[in-house]
Amino acid sequence: MTTLAQRLQPTIRVRLMLVYGGLFIVGGLVLLTVTYLLVKNNIQQHQSAGVTAVKVGEADAADTVSVRASTSNPLYTARETNGMLIRAREDSARQTLDSLLTQGGIALAVVGGAALGLGWFFADRALRPVHRITETARRVAHSRDLTERIAYTGPRDDVKELADTFDTMLERLARAFEGQRRFVDNASHELRTPLAINRTLIDVAVRRPDAGEDVKRLGESLLVVGDRHERLIEGLLTLAGSENSVVDTSPLDLADVGAHVLDQAKAETDGRGLTVHRALDGAPTEGDPVLVERLVQNLVENATRYNVDGGGVWLSTRRSERFAEIVVANTGPVVPAYEVETLFEPFRRLRSDRVRSDRGTGLGLSIVRAIATAHGGTVTAIPREDGGLVVTARLPPAG
Repeated sequence: MTTLAQRLQPTIRVRLMLVYGGLFIVGGLVLLTVTYLLVKNNIQQHQSAGVTAVKVGEADAADTVSVRASTSNPLYTARETNGMLIRAREDSARQTLDSLLTQGGIALAVVGGAALGLGWFFADRALRPVHRITETARRVAHSRDLTERIAYTGPRDDVKELADTFDTMLERLARAFEGQRRFVDNASHELRTPLAINRTLIDVAVRRPDAGEDVKRLGESLLVVGDRHERLIEGLLTLAGSENSVVDTSPLDLADVGAHVLDQAKAETDGRGLTVHRALDGAPTEGDPVLVERLVQNLVENATRYNVDGGGVWLSTRRSERFAEIVVANTGPVVPAYEVETLFEPFRRLRSDRVRSDRGTGLGLSIVRAIATAHGGTVTAIPREDGGLVVTARLPPAG
């Protein structure tokens, strides 16, 4: 969670702008100070020369003071006149220096503001390669297309090294995911084939006319174990495949998928005496139809198998502003709130069901969350007060 201090921290663009503008302002202050000192020194030199000239004029004027006195009454003596001239020069020098500081400060403020604006502009240009890397990473994260590369062609600097490192990382990730996909495909074939052969051999042995009761009971037990192994392998392969990105998507409606899955599960729900409640409103979304159907199927199977005879199953779909939702609730044993999140981990079941293997493999909700995450959605669950769970899966809406 972002704290207030983290939000107030300036971005790298703001910091670059402050560096550019700050350096210009500091340089302008130094230049203004040097100019002020030079002008002040020059004025002082001129004032010293003027004072010397005035003193010489006073000495020359002393010889004619009697003549001035004999004429019309002068308002000022020569000394007073020279003093006024000196003070006028000092006032003029002071005004010049004050004007230099005032106008120079205003000019520095205006040019400093322009420097900050130019710093903001040039900081954006300097960060464009980084923005390009960020945009590429964002596209890869959303589209899950690991074939895209930055392919930065700028000068060999730190940004070039960062872009090349990112491209190398994408290449290694692409190879890793491709290797995982090939492994899942090969494992799917290699694991399913022996199980299919075993099932065929057991069926043949059980159906032989000379098969005894012991052989038939043993064959039925082996078939049950084989079914569980098939579900386990199917779950593991689906979990491994759904954790990869979903590239090819098509529009679909969760209401249609929910109705289809409930129709397929009718035999099992009727066999358990479960009452199914439907509230299927339109919930259009986009995704892999096979994986989305598996998500809904796992939710319905989980609500059916971890239920009580004669209980109920509720399935509803709806669309909100941000998500297309499917909600599956069921009656069943009381689920402690602290155990809910652990049910989404692989091979995790309730404590009361951990010794039983006929209900499932503990991968159902793990596969649901993996599929939802691969589609950019979420899955949450809360316990019902009377027992059972309410599981809500949210997928991005269509478009």
